[in-house]
Amino acid sequence: MSQFKTQQEAEAAGVYVQKIRSFVKREGRLTKGQAKAIEEFWPTMGLEHRQGKLDIAEVFGRQAPVVIEIGFGMGKSLVEMALNESDKNFIGIEVHRPGVGTCLAEAAEKGVINLRIYEHDAIEVFADCLDDQSIDRLQLFFPDPWHKKRHHKRRIVQPEFVQKLRSKLTIGGVFHMATDWENYAEHMLEVMNQADGFINQSATNDYVPRPDNRPLTKFEQRGHRLGHGVWDLMFERVN
Repeated sequence: MSQFKTQQEAEAAGVYVQKIRSFVKREGRLTKGQAKAIEEFWPTMGLEHRQGKLDIAEVFGRQAPVVIEIGFGMGKSLVEMALNESDKNFIGIEVHRPGVGTCLAEAAEKGVINLRIYEHDAIEVFADCLDDQSIDRLQLFFPDPWHKKRHHKRRIVQPEFVQKLRSKLTIGGVFHMATDWENYAEHMLEVMNQADGFINQSATNDYVPRPDNRPLTKFEQRGHRLGHGVWDLMFERVN
């Protein structure tokens, strides 16, 4: 743009000049429905990381077992679980804003009242907002597999992460993982077998059948038809 003094002059001359940004926004655009759901339902269902420690009983207005899901995607299965297990308090954590909007809309449509949502990084939520021994079930379903070997270190299930979440689980609380990547399932199993304070709930010391409380997604049904496997792991905190 050296021959033009301003962006406006360049545009007036019909010359396009790429604007430099200090960030890259990687999330998809919100649909009108997603944006409306966030505006309408966030005040009653949204939780803010900046508010610090969460009083779960106060937020839900009752004492009940707590289930937290990390990375709920579009939230369909999370809403279904909250609907089917109305005796439990559910908290979803997701950074993808369109997914948050869809989840809020789905929960509102189905009249789910035992669900709250963080739109924030799960590691920071665990560190800053959750008391020790406050979670009865922690769910991590189909996380990014980072399937290339050089990217394996980016996988969320790592020894340090597991010990951070261990302190938040009650004694007897369960960490439930699921993946459709066999290599990642093997990685999860290796990490959890070496983790202090956990015992595998599998009778064969590896994987468990999909429990009834985890809904079978359309994606998973399609995978089964194509012969793809899904591996569930459930580890109980024992100390």
